[in-house]
Amino acid sequence: MISINRLGHATFTTPDLERQVDYYSDVLGMIVTERNKDHAYLATRTGLEAIALERGDKSELTRLSFQVAPDADFNAYARELSEHGVKAEKRNGISPATGEALVFNDIKGTAIELYSDYAFAKDDGKPAVVTPLKLGHVAHRVADVQKVVKFYTDVLGFRVSDWRDDTFAFLRCGVDHHTVNFVVDPVPQLHHIAFEVKDWPELHRASDHLAKKEVRLVWGPGRHIIGHNIAAYHRNSDNVRVELFCEMDQMKDEALGYFDPRPWHQDRPQVPKTWPKDTLRNYWGFGSHGTFPGYP
Repeated sequence: MISINRLGHATFTTPDLERQVDYYSDVLGMIVTERNKDHAYLATRTGLEAIALERGDKSELTRLSFQVAPDADFNAYARELSEHGVKAEKRNGISPATGEALVFNDIKGTAIELYSDYAFAKDDGKPAVVTPLKLGHVAHRVADVQKVVKFYTDVLGFRVSDWRDDTFAFLRCGVDHHTVNFVVDPVPQLHHIAFEVKDWPELHRASDHLAKKEVRLVWGPGRHIIGHNIAAYHRNSDNVRVELFCEMDQMKDEALGYFDPRPWHQDRPQVPKTWPKDTLRNYWGFGSHGTFPGYP
């Protein structure tokens, strides 16, 4: 089975490349590692590539990259994908920091790029108020959530962390509670992307920084119940919903099968499960009690 270690970078098309580069570098404090008139790559100050931007007619998530082990056998992966009816091909140069990649489409049509070799980006030395650690997860609206989850678990080796009834799934590929999320929606599209920050004080500081940049929060801060991460959401100028989060549940030992204990957990131990349909979004913060007008 294919074994994915972590989420790499997400590739977006954008009708305003310059404005999006400014957003990710100036507002979110990322490093521009490569740029020309038609594309740009940005990395966090921890050296991890996070966002690739390509000039296009509209804003759209087109590709997701994932890192696999250094000894991964791409030929064996291609044969395995073929057995599932998925055609894959090798490519070079999917980003400035990666080597050879295996590229194919997932079941919902998003291009997936698997790579093993990686060169960390150098810090450019510029001061930044917000310094995300990494691109943490990507959430999608899909028409058939069961089918998509089956592809990611059976073909790509993801593990299910939690379900909320049978309409919202949270999947992990590493220690973090979720790397990809899938929720039922009649209109398939991106739901949001999320960047991890160091801690709650940084998330608070980031929220103030967004306000100074005249970027308003659309939801949060609050502590989610499923995954238990503290999160705040805003939209960038391309109307992409962006989450900044910290303190997400982690399963550091798959053999034990439970998430590292935290004071706010409802269960002892907290293990993957199906949460009831009426589970609220937040443990505290907006959406932590009852239903409110405009509640998403």
